[in-house]
Amino acid sequence: MDGKVWFTVAVIVALGLAVTAAVLLVRVLKARRLLLDAGIPLRDKALFWVAVLYTVSPVDLIPDPVYLDDIGVLLLALRSLQAAAVAARPAKGPGAV
Repeated sequence: MDGKVWFTVAVIVALGLAVTAAVLLVRVLKARRLLLDAGIPLRDKALFWVAVLYTVSPVDLIPDPVYLDDIGVLLLALRSLQAAAVAARPAKGPGAV
């Protein structure tokens, strides 16, 4: 394979990672309504803002053509917010109102 094929593959992978990071950022921004919930701990709310700032920040652990670090931070923020929301919900059992 010549250099042109490798360049095309690299561009396709970079675009796929960029789209994945953008989709995750949109999901994190949609989850911002959880920030208004009083039952969500401050740590999880702060993690949301750290994830958003890290994603849009020009400073990265891995250079920007590879969005793996951004994707990881966004996934961590989403999982943390979702876990906090589930834990904050009152248990609805047979005797619950």
